[in-house]
Amino acid sequence: MNKRNFEIIRLSQGEMHVYDFGGMKLHACQTGDPLADEVFLLEKAGRFVVLESPCFKDSIAALSAYLEGRDVAGMLTAYHGAGASFLPEVPKYATANALDYAENGGGNALIRQFAAAFGVAFDSGIHAVAHVLEEGPVTIGGIAFRIHRTAEAFDVEIPEINAVYTHMLGHDCHSIVAGADHAESMIAQLEDYIRKGYDLILTSHYTPEDLKDAQTKIDYLRHLKAIAASCRDAETFKAEVKQQYPAYSGENYLDMTTGFFFA
Repeated sequence: MNKRNFEIIRLSQGEMHVYDFGGMKLHACQTGDPLADEVFLLEKAGRFVVLESPCFKDSIAALSAYLEGRDVAGMLTAYHGAGASFLPEVPKYATANALDYAENGGGNALIRQFAAAFGVAFDSGIHAVAHVLEEGPVTIGGIAFRIHRTAEAFDVEIPEINAVYTHMLGHDCHSIVAGADHAESMIAQLEDYIRKGYDLILTSHYTPEDLKDAQTKIDYLRHLKAIAASCRDAETFKAEVKQQYPAYSGENYLDMTTGFFFA
C-alpha cells in the first residue's frame, strides 16, 4: 500500500484521508488542531474502531459529524487520553499503564499544560476506560489487533492491513527524545518495524508513513545523539540541530528534547 494512495474528504475542520485495502478501510483524520493530532478509524464490514481521540472541541465536533449514523464498536485510547466528550457512549479500551499515564502520569501533566495553554478550546476530560487490555491479541468490532505495551502506554499492530500504530515518528519533524537511552530505544523499535516489513506506520502527530521514513528517522536519531555528545550546553545543541535540519517542523518538540539532553 502506497502511503499517498488515498481519497481526500474535507471536514468542517481538517480532512480525512481514506485508504482502501479491500476488506478494510483506514480513515486517517488530520484534525487541523494546534497540536496537529491525527486520529485513525478502521472500518470493516460497516463497523468502525477508533484509534486515539481528538482533544480539541472543534476537531471533536468535526469527527463526530463524520461518524454520525455509523456503527462504532470501540475506541482505543493510548497516548491521548483527553477529549472525553468525543463518543462518550462508545466503549473505551486501554492498557492499565496507559490509563495511569493519562490519569496520574506524564500524560496527565501534558493534559493540564494544554488546558492552561488553550483554555476552553481544549477538552481536558479523560476518557473512562471500560476494558483494560493486556499484551497480545484482541478483537474489537470484528477487527484483529495486537497490543504492544510501551513505557508510557501501548502501540497497536493491525495485521490485516500490515500496519502498526505508535505515538510519534515524523520523518521530517523533530520528536520528543528523552536523552540518549530513549533515542536508542526508539532506534530499536524502528529497526524492528523495518525487519517486520510494515506497509504503513501510523502515528498520532503525522500522516501515515512507510519504512523509508523509519530509516530516515533512525538516521536523524543517531545524528541527534552525536550532536548532543559534541555540544557543551543546551543553546549550542539546539542551534546545531536547527542548522543541520533547517526544514524540520516541531521546534516545540526540539525544545523538549534539548531539556532532556541538557537538564
